[in-house]
Amino acid sequence: MDKKYTMHVDVDAFIPATEEEKEYMVQMRPSSTFFKDGVKRLLKNRVATVSFFIIVLITLASVIIPMFWPYSYDSMLGVRPGRPVDASYNNLAPFAYGRTELKKIDAGERVFPHIFGTDSSGRDYFIRVVYGTRISLAVGFFASIIVLIIGMTVGSISGYCGGKVDLIIMRIVDIIYSLPDMLLVILLASVLKMTLGPALEGTALEKIGSNIISLFIVFGVLYWVSMSRLIRGQILSLREQEYVLAARAAGARGGWVIRKHLLPNCISVVIISTALQIPNAIFTESYLSFLGLGVNAPMPSLGSLASDALNGLSSYPYRMVIPAVVISLIVLSLNLFGDGLRDAFDPKLRN
Repeated sequence: MDKKYTMHVDVDAFIPATEEEKEYMVQMRPSSTFFKDGVKRLLKNRVATVSFFIIVLITLASVIIPMFWPYSYDSMLGVRPGRPVDASYNNLAPFAYGRTELKKIDAGERVFPHIFGTDSSGRDYFIRVVYGTRISLAVGFFASIIVLIIGMTVGSISGYCGGKVDLIIMRIVDIIYSLPDMLLVILLASVLKMTLGPALEGTALEKIGSNIISLFIVFGVLYWVSMSRLIRGQILSLREQEYVLAARAAGARGGWVIRKHLLPNCISVVIISTALQIPNAIFTESYLSFLGLGVNAPMPSLGSLASDALNGLSSYPYRMVIPAVVISLIVLSLNLFGDGLRDAFDPKLRN
C-alpha cells in the first residue's frame, strides 16, 4: 500500500535538517530601509555618482584651498605702503610674475605662481575664483534650506488640514506666484542698502553686504511655493491611508501625524526638490551678481567675476571663461545629481 494512504507516522520526516538544507529552504533577504535601497540605486547610476563626487570635490576645494594659499582675494600685490604702485602685477597672464617676483626668482627664491594670473587690480585670480565658488555654493545651500523649511511647513499644514485652511493658503500661493522676483530683489536691495548698510558696519555680514540678505529674503518669500505645492499634493494623497486614520483614532494630534507618518512618506519628494533647488539658487545669485546686485566688493562671487571680466573681454577672454565654466560645472553636476536622486528615491520610477 502507498505510504500516503496509511496511518503510520513517517519517522524520516522528523529528522533534523542539515545546515545545507536550511540554507536551501530559507531564502531570506537581508533587512533594509527605504534610504538604504535608494542609496544602492543611486550608486548604480554612474552619472549621478560622478556628479556627486564633483560637487563634493568643488565644495572641499573652496573650503580648504584658502587655508594654505599664499594670496588673499582682496590683497593687491602691486600696492605697498609708502611706495609707488607697481603696475607690473596688473593683468598678469597665467603663471606670469610681477617685477618684484622676477627679482626674487633671479635671486634663487621660490615664488608661488599665479595659476590664473591677476586681475586689473593686481589680485590673484585663482583665489578669487575659489572664494567666488564658496560664496555661490553657500548662497545655494542656505537658500535651499530656507525654501525647504518654509515650503515643507506650509505644504504639510495645507495638505493635512484641507478645507478653508487649504483654500486660503493656496490663494496666497497663487498671489506669490504672480509677484516678479527680479523686481522684488532690486527693490529690496535698494531699500536694505539704505536701512541695513549702517547697521552691518563692523559685523561679519559687512563683507557680504545687504544685497545677499535681500536675496535670502526673496527666497524665503517667493521660492518656497513650488515645494509647498509638491508636498501638499503628496500629503493629500496620503492623509486618507489606513495608518493615518488609525493614528487619528488613537488620539494622535495633527502635528504628530505629520511628523511621524506623512513627512517620512514624502521624503523622496523633499530630497529631490531640495537637490534641484540648489542649482536654481546658485544660478539666481550668479546673474544677480552679474547685474551688480550680489556681494559687495571686494568680496567676489562667480557672477561678479564674470561681470568684471566684460571690461577686458577682448584682451583677457579667459577671465570670462573660467567663472562661466565653474558655474556651468556646478549647475550641471547638481542637476544630474538631482535627476539621479529622483530616479533612486521616487517610488513611481522604480522598475
